This record gives sequence, structure tokens and C-alpha cells, in this order.
Amino acid sequence: MSPKFGNLQITSPAFEPSGPMSKRYAGDGDNLSPPLEWSVAPKGTKQFALICHDPDAPLPHGFTHWVVYGIPESVTKLAEAQKPDVFTPGVNDTGKPGYAGPYPPDGHGVHHYYFWVYALGEELKLKSGLNRAQLLDAISGHILEQARLVGIYER
Repeated sequence: MSPKFGNLQITSPAFEPSGPMSKRYAGDGDNLSPPLEWSVAPKGTKQFALICHDPDAPLPHGFTHWVVYGIPESVTKLAEAQKPDVFTPGVNDTGKPGYAGPYPPDGHGVHHYYFWVYALGEELKLKSGLNRAQLLDAISGHILEQARLVGIYER
């Protein structure tokens, strides 16, 4: 299966698409993961995975802020500061599990935070602690649809 964009949607009650994210969700603020909701998953979805990535970070491959997977198909939202009781935690680019909020370099301009949700056609049993690249490798070929929500943040 090749990943495609379809009807799958991801939103947040905390910020509008391409809108500013509150300091509540930033590394220089409360560092809480934002609430997220997704809908219109394709038929055959067995599981979801989610990645938050900043391609604007001044690093060769950007910076990954959050990796979660193993989300059952019956779960269609994550609450603010969601505990890993409904997902398997991966590691962010700090090398730690959990969410690492936006913290772009001072004066570096606006950064874009891509929250990707992936609808998977298989119920994958993946070990905890995968990073972004490892997760993308593991779910490759199982992605029915993907969708993204972009938030922005600047210091």
C-alpha cells in the first residue's frame, strides 16, 4: 500500500490550521502535548500512529518532537498532556520518550510543527522507544491514509 491523502482529517481545539500554538504547548512554556482529534479514517483502519516534526529546525533532518504509535482504531483523539495509556511511546530527538514542545532558537523566525496522523491497515505490535525514522520504516507499506495539521511557534 502506498500512503495517500484522502478524507482523514486531524484537528486541534487548541490552535487553528497554520495558526500559532500557545506557549502552553512549547518547551519554554508548560511543555504540554496539545489536544488532537482525527476523523474520517479509511475503511480497514486497525491502528493509528502520530508524529510531530519541525522541518525548520536548523539541523540536517529537522527536529522530531513527538512519536506515538499503537493507537487503537477506536481512539480518535488525544487529550492535552495525554498519558501513554492509549498509545506506545516513541522517542523524540532529545532521545527521551514523550513530548518535547517547540523551542526554536531565539530570533530564528517562525517554525512550523507538523502533526502527522497515519491510519494503518494492520495492528502492529511494535516495541516502545522507536524514533521517527524507525517508526516510518516499521509502518511503511501499512499506511492507508495520512493527514497533517500544522501549528506555528516563534521565540
